[in-house]
Amino acid sequence: MLNLKNNIILELINLSKLYRTPASSALVVSNFNLTVSSQEFVSIIGHSGCGKTTVLSMIAGLIYPDSGSIELEGKDIKKPGPDRGLVFQSPNLLPWMTALENVYLGVNHVFSSLSKRQKKEQCMYYLDKVGMSKHYNKSSSELSQGMKQRVGIARAFAIKPKILLLDEPFGMLDSFTRMELQDVLLEIWTQEKITALMVTHDVDEAIYLSDKVVMMTKGPAASIGGVLKVDVERPRDRENLGSSSRCQDLRETILNFL
Repeated sequence: MLNLKNNIILELINLSKLYRTPASSALVVSNFNLTVSSQEFVSIIGHSGCGKTTVLSMIAGLIYPDSGSIELEGKDIKKPGPDRGLVFQSPNLLPWMTALENVYLGVNHVFSSLSKRQKKEQCMYYLDKVGMSKHYNKSSSELSQGMKQRVGIARAFAIKPKILLLDEPFGMLDSFTRMELQDVLLEIWTQEKITALMVTHDVDEAIYLSDKVVMMTKGPAASIGGVLKVDVERPRDRENLGSSSRCQDLRETILNFL
């Protein structure tokens, strides 16, 4: 059950992952320990190849740790499940389906007791939230990369997960679209009061979105090198953050670590 005393929803305990090939093996993540509180937004940052996505994939249940455990609301994670909503760098929409149909797939599976109309309304609600109200019936092949990622975000929120897992969700977008979708994500995250864990390479993105930033050491055998609390009041103004001495200190701390 949920650790109400500390409000902890996710706990990673002594997590390690070894990748094996016929010729050799490499310890990618070693002794990784992290707790995430309910409704917290946490970013994991580190150099390429340090195991950030590996950690996220283990939480998602897509790959399995070689040692240690992952607990969501006190229950061991053994496989993928709708209690974890996923947003990847590439949204991987089914190209022959419309935006609405892509979101409906997950909702139909998770909320089988709802009527077809209720499921459709739930999908439309979240597509509206990400600014896709005029594009329900466009096939994903007709959508720009930014629009596809909007659908991906709507799809993740629409199944009402306990935690949202984001793997470089804005990495393939131009700067303007990236900032726009950061704000879309923040708005829905605030309204839904959901827990979020994001992998990113972008220091400014991590500071803007997060309550705390987890800094990973270089691989191999990467672990947590430090956890930085982003003690900046919400809602945050992007322009003011740029001139904030506290944000400058946070940015310098992360860059110096990296």
